[in-house]
Amino acid sequence: MVAAGVTAASSKGAAPSRWQARVEERAAALASAGRWRVPRPFDALGCRGVLEERGQQVVSFAGNDYLGLSRHPSVVEAACEAARRWGTGSGASRLVTGSRPVHHRLEDALARWKGAERAVVVPSGFAANLAVLTTFGVAGVRICSDERNHASIVDGARLARGEVTVYRHGDVDHLRSLVMRAGGPVVVVTDTVFSMDGDVAPLAAIGECCRGHDVLVVLDEAHGVLAEDPAPALEAVDCLRVGTLSKTLGAVGGFVAGARRFVELIENQARAYIFTTAPTPPDMAAALAALAVLRSAEGERRRAVLAAHVERLAPGWGSPIVPVVLGSEADALAASAALLERGMWVPAIRPPTVAPGTSRLRVTLSADHHHDEVDRLAAALRELTGRGR
Repeated sequence: MVAAGVTAASSKGAAPSRWQARVEERAAALASAGRWRVPRPFDALGCRGVLEERGQQVVSFAGNDYLGLSRHPSVVEAACEAARRWGTGSGASRLVTGSRPVHHRLEDALARWKGAERAVVVPSGFAANLAVLTTFGVAGVRICSDERNHASIVDGARLARGEVTVYRHGDVDHLRSLVMRAGGPVVVVTDTVFSMDGDVAPLAAIGECCRGHDVLVVLDEAHGVLAEDPAPALEAVDCLRVGTLSKTLGAVGGFVAGARRFVELIENQARAYIFTTAPTPPDMAAALAALAVLRSAEGERRRAVLAAHVERLAPGWGSPIVPVVLGSEADALAASAALLERGMWVPAIRPPTVAPGTSRLRVTLSADHHHDEVDRLAAALRELTGRGR
């Protein structure tokens, strides 16, 4: 398989440049390994829509809009009203002219939600992790990161000037040994719910490990829609809470919540905040409206529906991410294709996203799904993989 796209020079018969040859070689290597990926147009509102390349109506079990708030009428209307009032873009970075009243209202609401003194919003959850880790992981600081942390944490740690040590997944004894040997300030960073495995970090043990030491804990709560509030586990520990607006809240953007001075330092030091255009007013307004829904009785009902879906598919599981590990890339791709034939879109996750030999189906559930759709998925998984309830 050859990557799509032909340069003007090659189309006229000229020899490819050295860079063109390098690109073609890398693309061909990915293709021959079965790892060439192409975005697929999905004309959908919520989890149901048409996969355009096939002209097929499907139910997606691939998204992270866990509570279905991206299409909630009050959330959509808030975004439309913000676009009418402030336009579709912010026009500049937050510290230049890009900060609108809705940015500050959302930050205040996020801080209240997380029980924090302050919060700051940035264009994405990815940018939020870059902002935190480059601000606090300076030279002389040791960064201890779980080996299965999200790519944004991995890249943030790489960009930071501190020394990075990776601890074994969920292994608090290993983490404790690293903290005790650090000999200086430490940043411990972990997902609360891991994006490819769906398991929950041992936060109480991490808090106990870090309490009384020179440690700042950074929690990425992107997928923690069903998780318990981590605050009690981190009592008396310096902690920053990173979140995304694109999953539980169904909008786009990221945020960091914590002690006032810590957040103010991010605003003054983080390149991922200072040197990028501010998140759009419609996205901020959508997130603000979604947060209001989340913290209402309706939000509790939606969380209950989501928890019931998880229980139907994987009894006792603690998150809406349900991995079905099949091992080989070929098996994962075949199972994904077979599910698609049945009108269910479940992506095959392969290296380098996961380790070789652990390719899987990554099922994600939403309150937007119907009980019968979840039951149909469970039956198909049992038939195709022998897994499931």
